[in-house]
Amino acid sequence: MIFNLFHISIHKYPTLSSLAFAIFRTNFLIENTIPQISGQIAKDIRQGYTGGAVDMYIPENLDGKKVFCYDVNSLYPTMMKDYAMPIGKPTLFEGNIRAIDPNAFGFFYCKIIAPDNLKHPILQTHVKTDEGIRTIAPLGQWEDMIFSAEMDNAAKFGYKFEILWGYTFKKDYIFKNYVNILYGLRILHPKPDPLNYIAKLLLNSLYGRFGMEDSFGDFLVLDSKSYNKFEKDQNNNLLNVVPLGDKILIKHRSLDKDVNTFLDNASETHNISIGIAAAITAYARIHMSQFKNNPNFNLYYSDTDSIYIDRPLPDEFISNTILGKMKLEYVCNKAIFLSPKVYYLETEDGKVIYKVKGLKHEVELTLDDFKSLLYKDTFIKKVQNIWRKYLSEGHIEILEQLYTLKVTENKRKLIYDENNKLINSVPFKINLDKEIIK
Repeated sequence: MIFNLFHISIHKYPTLSSLAFAIFRTNFLIENTIPQISGQIAKDIRQGYTGGAVDMYIPENLDGKKVFCYDVNSLYPTMMKDYAMPIGKPTLFEGNIRAIDPNAFGFFYCKIIAPDNLKHPILQTHVKTDEGIRTIAPLGQWEDMIFSAEMDNAAKFGYKFEILWGYTFKKDYIFKNYVNILYGLRILHPKPDPLNYIAKLLLNSLYGRFGMEDSFGDFLVLDSKSYNKFEKDQNNNLLNVVPLGDKILIKHRSLDKDVNTFLDNASETHNISIGIAAAITAYARIHMSQFKNNPNFNLYYSDTDSIYIDRPLPDEFISNTILGKMKLEYVCNKAIFLSPKVYYLETEDGKVIYKVKGLKHEVELTLDDFKSLLYKDTFIKKVQNIWRKYLSEGHIEILEQLYTLKVTENKRKLIYDENNKLINSVPFKINLDKEIIK
């Protein structure tokens, strides 16, 4: 089917993203449209590449209060189809480019001030914590790289910006035909049909290919003498070392030119354009921002492409087939949200749905388990089986892993009542050093 539709042999492409990329390049890409971005420009733009927004706002619905769960129909493909992407060679600028060109389009490094009264902040950034770097949507002031369209949208919510420098791009609608054809293929087949799922995967696998890290590991098998020389010269480029008898298997960064004595293809390049991936995810956050700080309903929880609210959306938002519209997944009698990717749902028809990131679904959890975790300092321990690979011995072991489930202040500050029960959450506030203000 892929060959008949797109003249592509799937045997040449080991991953979905590489296949989707080949289909796009072969059949839809206009030559010299998308810039190949690497080096410092890629590092600069990547500062504003924060992905989807996932947050818990209200941990539990009251008795008798329904929770309505909505998903967007193909969020990322919709953004790819309907919005202009950054194309052409990037142009570096300094100062406020909008004072010269009010319609400047690209990625701007800005001083950002969030409005103090915002219930659900809509701009994400990477912050420093004791546990490392974390992505949150804070209040406060900071500096960051931001996509121009997301900056313009945030200004409507009261954010203030001072543009310091950045990169401008031309813009064009480069994915419209790709999305139209593959979504048309998906609509032709009902959901249980494998072709529906194949089309869905190809739609959702393309954008991330543009945002891959341009730092690929390569492998070498060396004797001890060669390894000692490599380790001395390239210690900072070593990623992993595995003894193999009298030989040593090493994984190292492939793009360092000094590795050429060991590797012939060290100077290879990769078809990556971080601006495309950053723009698509930014457009998705813009789309979802209309459901945050909305006075018409209370928002319990949001994921990259879904919302959980306390009343139905108006009919104009709803369709099971139109790209970008919402579809009602569930109406719940009971819902508990403990943190991002950790929740429990009981639907009107008695179905139980729960999710705990990092815990296999065959590990059973109950409503009482989730209710107990609403109380401060409570935790639950569960045992699950994991597979551990031993590359040097060439075998896999199945081991028991103890998983501790508890509520943590990962993305927002948690609010407890006088009985130490979790009842709400509020945004963190950060300073200019991107540190959370205690």
